[in-house]
Amino acid sequence: MATVIGRSASHESFRRKLFTRKKYMKLKTLAAKMALTIAAAVAAAPVLAADWVVGANIGNVPWQFQDASGKFVGFEVDLVNEVAKRAGKSVQIENIPFNGLFPAVQSGRIQIAISSITITAKRLESLAFAQPYYDSDQSLSVLKATKIEKLEDLAGKTVGVDTASTGDIYTTENTGKYKIAKISRYEGLAPAMLDLAAGRIDGYISDIPAVEYYIKDKPQYRIAARIPTNERYSFMFAKTFADAGKINDIITTLKKEGFVAATHQKWFGTTPPATSSSVKVMDVPKL
Repeated sequence: MATVIGRSASHESFRRKLFTRKKYMKLKTLAAKMALTIAAAVAAAPVLAADWVVGANIGNVPWQFQDASGKFVGFEVDLVNEVAKRAGKSVQIENIPFNGLFPAVQSGRIQIAISSITITAKRLESLAFAQPYYDSDQSLSVLKATKIEKLEDLAGKTVGVDTASTGDIYTTENTGKYKIAKISRYEGLAPAMLDLAAGRIDGYISDIPAVEYYIKDKPQYRIAARIPTNERYSFMFAKTFADAGKINDIITTLKKEGFVAATHQKWFGTTPPATSSSVKVMDVPKL
């Protein structure tokens, strides 16, 4: 009897050790799997964003676009990079459609938006801007061969605009005045101009400097009318953006040093007037 009991106790001890070892091996395997999962997640995680993530509608020449090597270049790219350099900040430019820039700033996905963004009272209700650095108007561009010479010739025609742009706002508000038959909306200048060339739209209303730059080596297009809207462009950001004051001060310095005017000359081939916002120091826009 004693021998049987001894054997049972020994057997029970062995079972316990075996169970403990199996449990240990399972836990070890689970830990290893978890470590691999964490390592994979870390490896797949995106690199931490720069100090300033800047949203830009890439393809908006000559403000921001890609050169032959794929590098982001343009008037506002030069400007935002210089401002960041002087502020001691790193920059990451993210390609975002124009109408997506507004919610991206408000949600905090990006800190700054650039894309020849006009300062308007409506936008100032929910967003903030630095002092302006470029003066502009709208324009009506058409094919060279067309008979359209002025806005009044758009009666019964289809007009292209950039979605949510000031050109879109102007055209929508004046549809009845000029008896425009239809508005076609685009995400950028290039696709609109391609549709204009193909005859899918009759005219395109957009910022005049961008159109002038785009058509300078494309003789099939011409500007039929300059539309005086007295617009001014600047960096756009959230009202709570901590670096807003710093950015504005740096833009003031860049104007006084002639950097903004020189950048204007570089991209547009002209010296801006002394009274323009590319030269003159101006107040931060307010309602």
